[in-house]
Amino acid sequence: MTVVSTDPPAPPRPPGLLPLEPMDPKLTWIQPGGGVVCRLELAWGRWRRFWLKTFRPGYVRRMAALRKGDYNGCPHEVLDPRDLKYYRNQGGYYWEPQDDPFRWRDRIPFARAGLAELLVFSALTFLPAAGLSAGLAYAGAEIPLPLQVIGWLVVATVVVIGLLIVWFFRNPPRRIPVEPGLVVSPADGTLVAIDELEFDEFVGGPAVQIGIFLSIFNVHLNRAPVAGRVIGLRYKAGKYLNALRAASVLENEQLALRMQETAAPYRRYVVRQIAGALARRIVCWLKPGDDLGRGETFGMIKLGSRTELVLPREAGLTIRARIGDKVKAGATVLASYAGAPAAGREDAH
Repeated sequence: MTVVSTDPPAPPRPPGLLPLEPMDPKLTWIQPGGGVVCRLELAWGRWRRFWLKTFRPGYVRRMAALRKGDYNGCPHEVLDPRDLKYYRNQGGYYWEPQDDPFRWRDRIPFARAGLAELLVFSALTFLPAAGLSAGLAYAGAEIPLPLQVIGWLVVATVVVIGLLIVWFFRNPPRRIPVEPGLVVSPADGTLVAIDELEFDEFVGGPAVQIGIFLSIFNVHLNRAPVAGRVIGLRYKAGKYLNALRAASVLENEQLALRMQETAAPYRRYVVRQIAGALARRIVCWLKPGDDLGRGETFGMIKLGSRTELVLPREAGLTIRARIGDKVKAGATVLASYAGAPAAGREDAH
């Protein structure tokens, strides 16, 4: 079936801005590596849509009237914004923020892309801990003291694991620097590498590559290092080596976000999300043509990982971070540009 867009024509592309690349065919949803929990959530969505159509037809009609877009980019019906969660990168239907009854979920201090995992893993830890605690308290002295000690140690261990999971999915507010020419960190973690590249294919010239290691204790949301437009995304399946190993940059599962500033000098950047030994779920909800503000969230890597930033190496560039620094996504300034706009970079292919 041919989809004919009714959207208004796009504004003329500035001469220095690259044309958009086709969407990577491997990126059919926002979590290309799959996952048990997201499959469970999608299965729950089928039951939710059945319930809404059966018992809340008025709500379904109201949301359909408010829905924008001219085609369904999802493999299932779209009744309300929840149905778009895993297919936001496919375009099509959407709701304006004021018409989205679930917009409040963006304001809670946890990553919206990880809410399903947060609920499932919390249930798998806190509910058993509560049950065991109730059993120990009810039985009391009937249980031998050594078994009581072991039982309470198990409860404490499970609760700590649950709290670590909650801590992992946190989404604290960040104060984004507003001064021009700054490049902020795309991830929380420890800066482990600063390498000069003679040539980067997308940047179109010499570049600097900065590597950040994210432990399981770091916030795992990724943020845009600069304001710009998504030119393309490239996904590669791979191994799950320890993210501290240099080989992980080349061999692990990864997704490269290729973006460009929308005003002169139109610098180009690459943010590479790289899976680790534990992190096997890369999430990115962007598509070519999306615009990002500096420090805006665009994805996450679930459980320990690595993020690479590639930026142009040119006159006026100052690297303002050092290996070993602890950095925060959107808040820590990694580099800055000053002076005249750069020229002479080659077109990316």
